[in-house]
Amino acid sequence: MHAGLGTAAAAVLGGALTADTSRQRPGPSGVLRVATGEPTAFYEAFGRLLTAEVESAYPRLRCRVRTTAGSLTNIELLRDRRADLALVLTDTALAAQGTDLFPRPVPLRAIGRVYETYLQFVVRADSPVREVSDLAGHTVSLGATGSGAAVLGERILHAAGLAPGTDVPVLHLPLADAADAMREGSVEALIVAGGVPLPVLTALDDGPGLRFLPLARLLPKLGGRAGRAGSGLEEVPLPQGAYRSAGGVATIGVSNLLVCRPDLPHAVAGALTRLLARCATALVPDNAVGAQFLDVGSLIGTGGVALHPGAVEAYRALHG
Repeated sequence: MHAGLGTAAAAVLGGALTADTSRQRPGPSGVLRVATGEPTAFYEAFGRLLTAEVESAYPRLRCRVRTTAGSLTNIELLRDRRADLALVLTDTALAAQGTDLFPRPVPLRAIGRVYETYLQFVVRADSPVREVSDLAGHTVSLGATGSGAAVLGERILHAAGLAPGTDVPVLHLPLADAADAMREGSVEALIVAGGVPLPVLTALDDGPGLRFLPLARLLPKLGGRAGRAGSGLEEVPLPQGAYRSAGGVATIGVSNLLVCRPDLPHAVAGALTRLLARCATALVPDNAVGAQFLDVGSLIGTGGVALHPGAVEAYRALHG
C-alpha cells in the first residue's frame, strides 16, 4: 500500500503538500485542497467520504473540502492554484483542453474515473411538457453558474432545437433554490447531474410530483456514444424504483473524474490512486444507486483526459 511513498522528496504543492521521505513517517503530508460541489449534493457527499478516507490512511495529510457550484468552477480553481484536487464531469474536463469555455487550455491530469452520474431533466408532473423540445416558453433552471450541469443543459437545449434565453427563459439557480422555485411554480423544469435517488428530487417527487424527460435521443448531437471518442456521455436508463415514475426513462449518463494539476507530486497521486482502488466501496454516497465506476477495470477509463504519471505507476503496480 505504501510502496513508492518514501521516495525522493516531491515538489511542494501550493507551498504545503509534499511527499515525506522519512521511513519512520511514510506517506504524503501537508494540506490537500479538494473542490467538490454544492452543499448536500452528490459531489460534496463524495468529497467528504474521500477526504475522510485520505486522512484516515495518511494522518499527516490534512484535507480542506471546498463546496462550489461544480465542474466549471472546480477547473477554474485548479487553474488559479486555489485547489489541488477536484471532481469534474468528463465532458467539462474535455472542454478545458481548449473551447469557448476555456479559450486558454487548462492542463489537467486524472487520478481516475470515479463514478457515473445521471442527467436528470425534470418537470412538474402536471406540466404538459413531455420532451425537451416542448420547453419553448417555459422557464428552466439549468443549474448554478459554474456547474457542469449548466453547461450541458445549454447544449441539451440547443440539441433539441431551442435557443437558451430566447426560446426558453433560463435561470441559473443553486439546486435547493431551483427546487423551491419548482415547488412554487415559478420554474417549470430543472436539470441536475447527480446520483439517484437525489434527495432534493425525491422530496419534489413526493409533492408536487415529477416527470423525467428522455434525453438519450439527443446524444448524437452532444458528441456522446457514436460521437466524440472519450466524451464520457452515454445512454443509461434511470433505475427502477429510484423515483415513483422514472424507471426506465432513457437519459444520459456522464462519467466523473477526480482530477488535479500536472504538478501534483507523484507520490501524492500514487497514494490517492491506491486509496481509490482499496476503498472503493466506502466512497459511494448513500444517495446513489446504479452504475458505479469505482472498480479495477473502469478507474483508468478517463477518456480524453490523461492520467497523472503517478496514477499510472500506481495502477501498473496494482494490476500489472
